[in-house]
Amino acid sequence: MVFERKQLTLYAVTNRIHAVGESLYDQVEAALRGGVTCVQLREKYMDDEELLREAVRLKKLCHDYGVPLIINDNVDVAIKAGADGVHVGQDDTAAAEIRRIAGKDFIIGVTAKTVEQAKRAEADGADYMGVGAVFPSPTKKGAIRITKADLQAICGAVSIPAVAIGGIGFDNMAELKGMGMAGFAVVSAVFAEDDIEAAAKRLRKRAEEVLSEG
Repeated sequence: MVFERKQLTLYAVTNRIHAVGESLYDQVEAALRGGVTCVQLREKYMDDEELLREAVRLKKLCHDYGVPLIINDNVDVAIKAGADGVHVGQDDTAAAEIRRIAGKDFIIGVTAKTVEQAKRAEADGADYMGVGAVFPSPTKKGAIRITKADLQAICGAVSIPAVAIGGIGFDNMAELKGMGMAGFAVVSAVFAEDDIEAAAKRLRKRAEEVLSEG
């Protein structure tokens, strides 16, 4: 799948801790019906075999909606599953090495918390950055916070697009207006809601409004 900036508009990151009474697959399908533009499979407590099975199922589902599937951290599983790409942190496999292994069409996202990290990611061939945490995150309580000024500086320092992440929800998304990001990554704001489809639809509309104003 060809990577496009608009795929970052509403970037949903899974967390099966929220999948109470329904499967992760069903939750992702509801989010897709609601209009998420990208799905990242981020399940730290799955072993590689389980992660691969889930990735294969979700890839087909996401592609039915024309949405890319990104795997968190695990390059091997992403390639084996035929996923569209991988998202890595600063301590994971470097983007340049992933590009060498996976080829030119593989989508590579890199977490960047500084301008220097963003420039390195771009030089190494990353397609986009995940920048945050911009707000306190209920999912990653120990995540290092960045300021809005940091977000704006990082977005403005490189040509590849950025998705803001960390504690983002309907009520605070507009606070990031004009910071230069291409979209918003959300976890609990979608997957912890009783009506995931409605939450995604509401967030997609708000994201488009904020980005158009910025």
